[in-house]
Amino acid sequence: MKLMIKITAVFVAVAALLFYYMRDMEATPTDAAPASLERLAKLPNAVEESSGLVALPQKGLYLTHNDAGNKPYLYKINEQGKLVETIKLNLNNEDWEDLTQDDEGYVYIAETGNNNNNRRELKVYKLKPENPQQVETIRFTYEDQKQYPPAKKDRNFDVEAIFYSNGSIYLVSKDRGRQTTAKVYKVPAKAGEYTAKLIGSHNIKAEITGAGISPSEEKVALLSEGKIHLFTDFDSPETFYEGTYNEIRLKDAGQTEGIAFEDEETLVITSEGGNLYRYQL
Repeated sequence: MKLMIKITAVFVAVAALLFYYMRDMEATPTDAAPASLERLAKLPNAVEESSGLVALPQKGLYLTHNDAGNKPYLYKINEQGKLVETIKLNLNNEDWEDLTQDDEGYVYIAETGNNNNNRRELKVYKLKPENPQQVETIRFTYEDQKQYPPAKKDRNFDVEAIFYSNGSIYLVSKDRGRQTTAKVYKVPAKAGEYTAKLIGSHNIKAEITGAGISPSEEKVALLSEGKIHLFTDFDSPETFYEGTYNEIRLKDAGQTEGIAFEDEETLVITSEGGNLYRYQL
């Protein structure tokens, strides 16, 4: 009888081990980093806190910049993570957050960081990298912000994500209050003082840190820490948030901050941890 009890106990123990082993094996594909996420390179030392990113027309070249309080420089880097050029601007980097570009070669810098939601003058700088001394300034306030700052639960006036389309800059908010809603604003892409018009929103349980639009303008990608929020099948970039939504997890990518389309099916991403990634859709 004792022998049978011992045999049964051993059998149960082995079965339990097999169960947990098989369970872990089955979970591996889900928990692993996506096969289409590729770490290209370590960013150069000058780019300590990459925050914005654009893919330049020359394949394999990108522009990026550092976050708040750093030098007002744009850094041209290649896909090997090498610093190709430093573009020094006669501006202040109070809190640069993102980059976008248009089809005429202008780059737009989002001076829109607003952690405490108390900034009364927000800006987007417009310039051509080859002529960095000529800068236009787009100044704006949000049409729905009445308090500076609002109550903590209502602090949804920080913007770390912009993209350009058809003569306008679209700004996507980082919801620091409830972490549930990405609001979308619109301002003209030309110098002046404006009230940023609230045109829509999408329920995303994440704080948005970057944005990019594909060359065909048929896809918009928002970024948060470790996630891509992809929108497709929309009628217009202005209403991208009404399109088909897909969340893509980027395991172990770190604090992802900058995102841009290289082509219709390829995204490049930077992290504040100092890495450059490529993601194939």
